[in-house]
Amino acid sequence: MKALFWCSFLFIIYTYIGYPFILWIWAGLRRRPVGKKQVEPSVSIMIAAFNEEKFISQKLENCLSLEYPRDKLEIIVVSDGSNDRTNEILKGFQNQGVQFFSYPERKGKPTALNLGVSKSRGDILFFTDARQILDTNAVREIVANFSDPAVGSVSGELILTSEEKNVSSEGMGFYWKVEKWMRNRESQIHSMLGATGAIYATRKSLFDPIPSETILDDMIIPFRGIMKGYRAIFDRNAKAWDGSVKDLKEESRRKIRTLSGNFQLVKLEPRLLIPFLNPVFFQFISHKIFRLFVPFAMGLCFFSNLFVSSTFYRVTLIGQILFYLCAIFATWAPENNLGHVMKAAKIIVEMNLAALKGFYRFVSNSQNSMWEKAKI
Repeated sequence: MKALFWCSFLFIIYTYIGYPFILWIWAGLRRRPVGKKQVEPSVSIMIAAFNEEKFISQKLENCLSLEYPRDKLEIIVVSDGSNDRTNEILKGFQNQGVQFFSYPERKGKPTALNLGVSKSRGDILFFTDARQILDTNAVREIVANFSDPAVGSVSGELILTSEEKNVSSEGMGFYWKVEKWMRNRESQIHSMLGATGAIYATRKSLFDPIPSETILDDMIIPFRGIMKGYRAIFDRNAKAWDGSVKDLKEESRRKIRTLSGNFQLVKLEPRLLIPFLNPVFFQFISHKIFRLFVPFAMGLCFFSNLFVSSTFYRVTLIGQILFYLCAIFATWAPENNLGHVMKAAKIIVEMNLAALKGFYRFVSNSQNSMWEKAKI
C-alpha cells in the first residue's frame, strides 16, 4: 500500500508540476526557432456554422476586413443543418465573395469541414469558428510561419475577454493561461499538442478528410501533420477574442467533451502511442495522456492511504480529507467567502471529475461530433 500511495502521489505531482518544470528547462536549453517571414500564399478561411444568426454577420464582416490580399483569400462557410436565419444571412454575403454551402440536416462539424476543404482552392487552410473575432493581422501572422518548410500547422492565441468573476471562470482563465504557456514551450521544442479551434491553419497538402465522429478537429489535424514529419507551431502574435461561457453547465459539458475527445484521439490515431512513430511521444504522454488518468491516481492515493498506519501517513490522510472538504465547501459557499486554497481545491476537483465523465462518455460510446450552442 505504501508503494501504491507513493506511485499515485508522484504521478500526480509529475503531471501537474514535474512536466511543466521539464518543459521550462528544455525550452530554455534547446529552443528550435521558426524561420518566419512575410509571405502571401493563397488562403482558404473555413467556417462550420450551426444556428449562428447572432454572430455570423459580425464574423463575416471581420473576415472581409482582414489585412491580406483579397485576391488570395477566399471565405467558405458550411452551414450544418441550421434552422434559424443563418442561411438567409449567408446568402446576403455571397455577392461579396463568400462561398456558402449547406446541409439540410446536421451532419456534424467534421463532415462540414471536409466539405468546405473539398471546395477550397487555397494552399493554406485557415480554420476558425463563427463566434470569435480575429485580429486584423491574424491571417498574415499565421501564414508567415509557413515560410519555414518544416512547419505544417500553426495555431494563434485565443484571448478571453469576459469580466465575470466566479470560481469557475477564474479556474478556466487560470487553466487557459497554463495551457497556452505549455503550448508555447512545446512549440519552441518541436510542436504544440493541440491547436485552438477558433484560430489555426494547416497546409492543404497535409489535410486528409477527418472521420465523421471526430470530436477534436483542432487536435487530429495538426497531429496528422506532426506524424508526417512537420511541426505544429503556436504563434502568440496571431490573436482572436472571445467572451467566456456564462452557463457553468455548458462550460462543464465543454470540458467533458474535450477530455472525451482526448481519449478518442488515441482510438482514431493509435500511432500516437508508438514512440518511434510519434516524434513528440514524450510530450504527448506527459501532457495529454497522464492528465486523463490523474483522477484515478487521486482515488488510488486516497484509498491506499487508508491502509497505511504511521504518524506521517495519518497526516497525509488528514490533508487529503481536508482538501476534498474544501472543494465541497467551495461548491456551496458564497463566492466572497472563499480563500485561495478552497478555490484551488474546487478547480482541481472539477477538472478531474470532468476527466472521469469524459472517460465514461468514451467507454460508453455516448460522445458525438455535434456541437451545442454555448451561452456567452
